[in-house]
Amino acid sequence: MPKKMKTSYFINLIGLLLLFFGLYAVFETGIFGTRTDYLKGIATTACYTVIMVTSLNLLVGVMGEFSLGHAGFMSVGAYASAILTNAIAPMGVPKFVMFLAALLVGGIAAAITGVLVGIPTLKLRGDYLAIVTVAFAEIIRVAFTNFEITGGGRTMSGIAKLSDFYWVFWVTVICVSIMYMFIRSRFGRTVKAIREDYIAASASGVNVTFYKVMTFTISAFFAGIAGAIYAHYMTAMIPTSFNFMYSAEFLTEVIIGGTGSMTGSIIGATFLSALPEAMRAFSKYRMLGYSIVLVLIMVFRPGGVFGTWEFSLTRALKRLTGKKSGKGDK
Repeated sequence: MPKKMKTSYFINLIGLLLLFFGLYAVFETGIFGTRTDYLKGIATTACYTVIMVTSLNLLVGVMGEFSLGHAGFMSVGAYASAILTNAIAPMGVPKFVMFLAALLVGGIAAAITGVLVGIPTLKLRGDYLAIVTVAFAEIIRVAFTNFEITGGGRTMSGIAKLSDFYWVFWVTVICVSIMYMFIRSRFGRTVKAIREDYIAASASGVNVTFYKVMTFTISAFFAGIAGAIYAHYMTAMIPTSFNFMYSAEFLTEVIIGGTGSMTGSIIGATFLSALPEAMRAFSKYRMLGYSIVLVLIMVFRPGGVFGTWEFSLTRALKRLTGKKSGKGDK
């Protein structure tokens, strides 16, 4: 590994540690009094939303295809992980081990579903693919309302509360880092080439279907992990929560942040996770607000707020250091 890359990774790790311990200090000192646990819950919600939005950005931004059924993969991961932990909880398994098992099972279940859905549907493109993903999400939702093991049409409750913010924070960091490395790998560059010119990539010998199914599966895997975190934070679920509007909400956050920008997805997901809580008195108009913001973004900033720009802590520090040295020279 090049020395510059090692240095960059080290600086980013230091930045993450500072952020983590800063949040730890805020939450553990109870500086906000009775609102501390409430804010900690919002931070946990922001974390699994970040995983969802960045995983969807793999499809929309990197692969260039619209998916309106991402909540379906989230629901598969949520219910699969909840069924597992409900089964092993009486065995006295340590909570952290249960949490890791829930993440793994949720991600694998969603990934398998992604393969089963992706193989027959990813030959489609554009609006046709979007319609199929909507149909898939609805099929999953209806199926869960009829399975006794998922509570049927009733609420599935009694799920162990395992999604501690401090665990979830590092899971989010790991998931986003893996997705970022995938985008920058040769696989990610190949997927981008397919996005730019489908016919040229195919004519060059690229197995287009394989790469699209692979990206679809990876995206589904991380959506399943987000679903597992969601299930073990909420401790109760109902299939109707994972509806079309929930998928549309994630897609809105991707577009507003900037398709193809992981930074945009992270900041957009964090901001829009906190916004409904800040505007709880106007919760009925939340989706109307999203729609207005989306229209304004499409008119004045078609590529999203951040476009394809990515934040780099290393680059920011270099610029800051450079400015300071310049002043010293004068």
